[in-house]
Amino acid sequence: MLVHLAGEQTSVVIDLSTGAPTIRHWGSPLGPDVDLDLLAAAAQRPIAHGMLDVEAPISLVPEHGSGFAGRPGLAGHRRGGTAWAPRFEYESHAQPGHGRLVAVAHDPIAKLRLTSVLSLADVLTVQLTLTNTSDVDRYLLDQLSITLPLPGQARELMQFTGRWTRELQPWRTTFDRGAYVAENRRGRTSHEHVPLVFAGTSGFGEWQGEVWGAHLAWSGNHQSIAEVLPDGRRYMQMGELFHPGEISLQPAESYTTPELIATFSPEGLTPASWGFHRAVRTHASRSGAPRPVLLNTWEAVYFDHSTERLQQLADAAASVGIERFVLDDGWFGSRRDDRRGLGDWSVSPEVYPQGLTPLIDHVRALGMDFGIWVEPEMVNPDSDLYRAHPDWALVTPGYEPVLGRHQLVLNLAHPEAFAHVLGMLDALLRDHEIAYMKWDMNRDHVQSSGVDGAAGTHAQTRALYRLLNELHARHPGVDIESCSSGGGRIDHEILRRTTRVWTSDCNDALERQSIQRGASMFVPPEVMGAHIGPTRSHTTGRRHSLSFRAATALFGHLGVEWNLLELTDHERAGLAEAIAVHKRFRPLLHGGDTVRFDPTSDASLAHGVYALDRNEALVACIQLQTDMALTPHPLRLPGLKPDARYRIERVPLPDDKSERGPARAQPAWLRDGIVLSGRHLAAAGLQMPVMNPESALLLHLQAI
Repeated sequence: MLVHLAGEQTSVVIDLSTGAPTIRHWGSPLGPDVDLDLLAAAAQRPIAHGMLDVEAPISLVPEHGSGFAGRPGLAGHRRGGTAWAPRFEYESHAQPGHGRLVAVAHDPIAKLRLTSVLSLADVLTVQLTLTNTSDVDRYLLDQLSITLPLPGQARELMQFTGRWTRELQPWRTTFDRGAYVAENRRGRTSHEHVPLVFAGTSGFGEWQGEVWGAHLAWSGNHQSIAEVLPDGRRYMQMGELFHPGEISLQPAESYTTPELIATFSPEGLTPASWGFHRAVRTHASRSGAPRPVLLNTWEAVYFDHSTERLQQLADAAASVGIERFVLDDGWFGSRRDDRRGLGDWSVSPEVYPQGLTPLIDHVRALGMDFGIWVEPEMVNPDSDLYRAHPDWALVTPGYEPVLGRHQLVLNLAHPEAFAHVLGMLDALLRDHEIAYMKWDMNRDHVQSSGVDGAAGTHAQTRALYRLLNELHARHPGVDIESCSSGGGRIDHEILRRTTRVWTSDCNDALERQSIQRGASMFVPPEVMGAHIGPTRSHTTGRRHSLSFRAATALFGHLGVEWNLLELTDHERAGLAEAIAVHKRFRPLLHGGDTVRFDPTSDASLAHGVYALDRNEALVACIQLQTDMALTPHPLRLPGLKPDARYRIERVPLPDDKSERGPARAQPAWLRDGIVLSGRHLAAAGLQMPVMNPESALLLHLQAI
């Protein structure tokens, strides 16, 4: 019983005869006339000596009860440890629309029902629901993960790790034996274990090799595994990670997994990432609207607020072309430092005796809209809220709670706490002309127990989604940014409720090159916050030219995090020029396809954006450090229209220091431009100039 979901770039064939559905093919299109019975016959595997008489399938939920030797997709039990190894049987299926399948299986002995929903458009999405069909007994669920098979030619893995201020760092390994496991218990998506895995053919790159990728759209704890079984079969598996006892299904209750989003490309990582990008754009609440260039006040004033100084900062921001003014931490309650005040979301009469209205009116009179920072999921012990309601903290009673950044997590799953936070934020947005909220979350969950004493991270994550949904319903015009100590909460599920993510607390342009490259693997540039910071980086102490900082921040949702009151006239003019360059290319940057190019050495990178019709492109060539080669290699640009002719010109950047003094002669095209075909650019490329380390060259391509 086979079902074929056919997309333009991908085919998925699902076998329903195995109870829990099994994907028999996930890869290149098979065509509309494929004979599914012949496909199944051609793929029939032999039974080798030393194996069971029947080979357990790698279904969406592989079963120990069927003889699967890897990690089962479902783990749980009933009273006394029974029903611990279910085996599902086919019950029914339906195809309620093109590219969509709903399959139902059940286990009458364990009294469980499994509903699998698969959809194929630009990407494959899979979601599972487990229902306890017992009339009398609960089912304690320990794990329900989604499993996708991988073909034998998937011989390499790419995963992502990181830390605060150095997020989304890729690492690759040979995938030929054993298991690779990542588990996150941070209570947020995390800096260290991004729920994103790519597998591919040996040596796969940005534009070559078959690539299979999967992302778990979930903002809480999660786990992933990629394994090669002893019989040679491969699979990847991802799902929510539960603390002990966290999910208990009473009779007739259900649990639904986060959605797994999967992409395939026969031509490398860059096309594979487009599927992820289009999935985000499908749900984007500001689809098609320009993303305003913003100023964030954090690195300009920190906690040192005054209306007069901030109005002067707003004047300076408007003068360089900034469109949104965002007031960061320090505006509320007793919040004069990071030790107090979280939870008291009312304007501080000490700092703003006339409230925020004079500042907001001033900002809006300058033609900018106004944004504000909040951290609603947290509470300081030194706050009016905690003193009144210590029982609202997400802690385990009887234990001394573990603080993080002098704060505790506020239990949003507590009905009264939820209502209080919703009411405070609703009033803030109702009473002020606020267009943007920077929503921060700055600490991990530790021993986080809910009202009933059981682990509470799952309920907290769901409550966060409900809170964001309700605020969006009440204030649909307000943009919300997901920030979590920088890039600690970047995933597709949070992006269904927010309009951008803060990629990293690090504004160092050199560090940002790798951070933003990693983020571009699964989120598009318009949702990726990228700021021009001060000359000297707040987090690393490095100094970079304005041209390098601008060229780095250009390829995202541009912002500025710099005390503009301290700029020289030259710096102010240069910043205005950089912002103008971004605005010139913003429709391309925020609507095209992100492209990355395989580096020819460790000393350089290149990336950019192609227009969807491939008539225009903007490409950045980045020199990270000095190279062993005195002369760089040509840059090849695959993926353009082969027969089109492109005019290539350098885009001037302010304070440009990219060209190295020792170069006796640079290529003539650098000065005069050049016209080359797409075929030439893909095959032979364009000779790069000698560049200084930590510098950028920006190229504009226009079809003529």
